[in-house]
Amino acid sequence: MSSIHTTTICDWTPAVNTAESAELLGGLESGTVLYCPQLAFEFSPVEQRFLDLRWSNGKDKNISLERDGAPLKGMAGTEEEMETLRGAVQRFRTQAIGLVETLFPAYTKTLRKARTSFRPLPVEGRRTSWRKDDSRLHVDAFPSRPNRGERILRVFANVNPHGAPRVWRVGEPFESLAQSMLPHIARPLPGSGWLLHALHITKQRRSEYDHIMLQLHDRMKADLDYQATAPQVTMPFAAGSTWICYSDQVSHAAMSGQYMLEQTLHVPVDALLMPGKSPLRTLERLTARALA
Repeated sequence: MSSIHTTTICDWTPAVNTAESAELLGGLESGTVLYCPQLAFEFSPVEQRFLDLRWSNGKDKNISLERDGAPLKGMAGTEEEMETLRGAVQRFRTQAIGLVETLFPAYTKTLRKARTSFRPLPVEGRRTSWRKDDSRLHVDAFPSRPNRGERILRVFANVNPHGAPRVWRVGEPFESLAQSMLPHIARPLPGSGWLLHALHITKQRRSEYDHIMLQLHDRMKADLDYQATAPQVTMPFAAGSTWICYSDQVSHAAMSGQYMLEQTLHVPVDALLMPGKSPLRTLERLTARALA
């Protein structure tokens, strides 16, 4: 499986020519994880103290920044401490977005900037339901946040101060996953998307695309035989490294690791170099109908 592409990128604003950009973008949109082992996000000496799980408020999974200039959520500490860590998370946000815009300038005008997260808690030992268990292979889809085909692009950075890797399993290509599971997914009940939105259960109307993606997410996680036997590779992302992928397309599972930063971005299908590779267009081709 050629699911990981290792790059030599070592700067947050790398110099890439048009051909290099197109090659990297083609791989990314085809479901490859772009791995940058030489690209590290650095905490300043003053910020190093926040690489400790005691700063989590104990309620939220992550410490998060919703938008530029917003206060941090999920952190325990004084206002001064929160502002110091917020500066580090905001800096990662700026650098991660700048990296994507530098590598893929065609995205810049349509890129929608979403949440930035700092994950100080260890992956191992987390008690949660099977649906929320991210140590099981899955593609990202969110019950309350339908995206109607808009892509989920994420930049991750392992900032572990003890040298521990962030270990993932990366699964089979999206199309083969969809081909095997689509026959078992029933169509949504007529009007269900409208009703969920009217009841404020979802932030916008859930499309049939969103319904299928949620079913794929849940069926993958619920099937322990699939978890054990699906085509997959184990990938340790080293401390001090960065990686980029479309998490709605790349089947992935986080097995171990602690201290990670993550930037989420959204890209409309029409802005892609190869829209036919997107989950939306793939599912529409396999079902022979419009889904968004």
